Amino acid sequence: MKQLMNRRQFLTSSAGALVASAASSDSFADESPIELPSDHQNAMARRKRRIVIQHDVHWVMLNYGKMHPDGGAAFAPFCDAVFSYVDEPDSQIDAIWWDIGGNATGAIYPSKVAPSVAPALVQQWLRDGVDWAKELVAETRQRKLECFWNHRISEVDILPEGGHSKQPDPLKLEHPDWVVPTSWWPHGMWNLAAAGLREHKVALLREIATRYDLDGIQIDFARHVPCLPVGRQWELRDHVTQFMRMVRRMLLEVARQRGRPFLLAARVPQTLDGCRADGFDVKTWAEQHLVDVLTLGSRSMDVDVESLRAAIGRQVQLQPCFDDHHTTDGYRYASIEFLRGVFANHFQRGADGVVAFNWPIGTPEVARSVGGEIAPLTHRVAFKEIGDPRTLASKDKMFAVERRGGYPWAEGFFNRNDTAPLPAPLAGDGRAAGFVLHMSDAPEATDAKVVLRCVLFRATEKDEFEVHINGAPLAIHLRDTEWKDAQIFSPAPQPASGGKGQYRVNPKQRLLRLDCHVSREAWKRGPNRIEIRVASRGPSPSTEVIQLEKLEAHLRYH
Repeated sequence: MKQLMNRRQFLTSSAGALVASAASSDSFADESPIELPSDHQNAMARRKRRIVIQHDVHWVMLNYGKMHPDGGAAFAPFCDAVFSYVDEPDSQIDAIWWDIGGNATGAIYPSKVAPSVAPALVQQWLRDGVDWAKELVAETRQRKLECFWNHRISEVDILPEGGHSKQPDPLKLEHPDWVVPTSWWPHGMWNLAAAGLREHKVALLREIATRYDLDGIQIDFARHVPCLPVGRQWELRDHVTQFMRMVRRMLLEVARQRGRPFLLAARVPQTLDGCRADGFDVKTWAEQHLVDVLTLGSRSMDVDVESLRAAIGRQVQLQPCFDDHHTTDGYRYASIEFLRGVFANHFQRGADGVVAFNWPIGTPEVARSVGGEIAPLTHRVAFKEIGDPRTLASKDKMFAVERRGGYPWAEGFFNRNDTAPLPAPLAGDGRAAGFVLHMSDAPEATDAKVVLRCVLFRATEKDEFEVHINGAPLAIHLRDTEWKDAQIFSPAPQPASGGKGQYRVNPKQRLLRLDCHVSREAWKRGPNRIEIRVASRGPSPSTEVIQLEKLEAHLRYH
């Protein structure tokens, strides 16, 4: 193996090489649409999904192994546990997309393309004759559920037993043009502007497609961006399009050989502008038949399904994703009413199905038995409701405006929620601040009541506010000057998302909560325009700017 460079040498070499690679970009002469076989088109026409689980079980497996240092971590209990919520009665889970290639420095299965650097537990299972990936796929098919492989396009350099490697992947050292230097990860991310990397990735995916009995593969761009040189993502978008074309052609070839369609999905940002910022030309992908399904976003509840649908048409299925580990800021492990609101909005805006990512495998008892994430039982309820507008109808919901922050592991648009409206300062000169709040339910079809809630930082009991919804003034019926929220940290910055999800209330915290009753005539299904302004400050007004932290609508049925 070549002698390891230090970080500065490595990134300097990478930067020069990637500029040379981009400057000599491929001609991409073949841009004609790919003709899809009739059986492929028929499969897509029939394929309906309610809930897709993007099942990240790699770290669960690592924890399970650590629980049994004596080597007694049998596969069967682990397998039963990871299917726990899937197997519950009335589950709406129709598809499992396995996200199990968590080791970025090699393959976690016997591979001829990448070095096999599997964790000790996977090696033990292999010695016992168990290929864990093959068994999970087989168990999925036995349950007659759709089965995909999720390929993280640019994972960080992770050691086989977990934790971050101090040295780059050897392939990054051998091929510096395959690397994009980044501000947040010392070893850089994979660079799809490099033709050699694209060919290597396709070879990896071909091996997976021919090794396992899958229905499809998802290219997961959420882990991580950038995957093109920073500042030139849209300029170099054709390199990613070429990669998608290569994968599509390879999967069509595998499909012909096995006599069954092989579908292709991609996880991309939740807005058209976000896709553009990161170099994903999804409109061209759709026009050239390069993708069947787009998974939209990851940790955002505000997914612009309408604009993406207008751009790509009906031929590509759209399924918004909600990550409840790296959750949208301020709403980790929120109530079932919150989850209903998120997913009901997705369907109201035109989603074909929905995706749950980083959700628990089962109840706290089941999760604890194998080292899975301990999460509230709201997820157990959600798996039986959120995949169908009919099971969401006439149930209490909460709708919220997105918050920024909480995700430092990206250089680009994806995952960061940088364009989210909140927190927002309220002008002290009487100008109103405006926001859009989506609500899935229709007032004329309900006997429900809506309460609009504003949570403010640096406001006092003497400050006065005016609130409007769709131009109608609202009366403030509740003022709580002692309100506390464990997931609001102002004036300190919000911490990074994730972790154990255990938040402590600061007893000294003083937020102002305003609740306003909303008449049935004032709110509407779809986007609602909310305006809030500071009408006056107290007798001894503070010079500090009042900040709107949260804006929510609570829908309650009788």
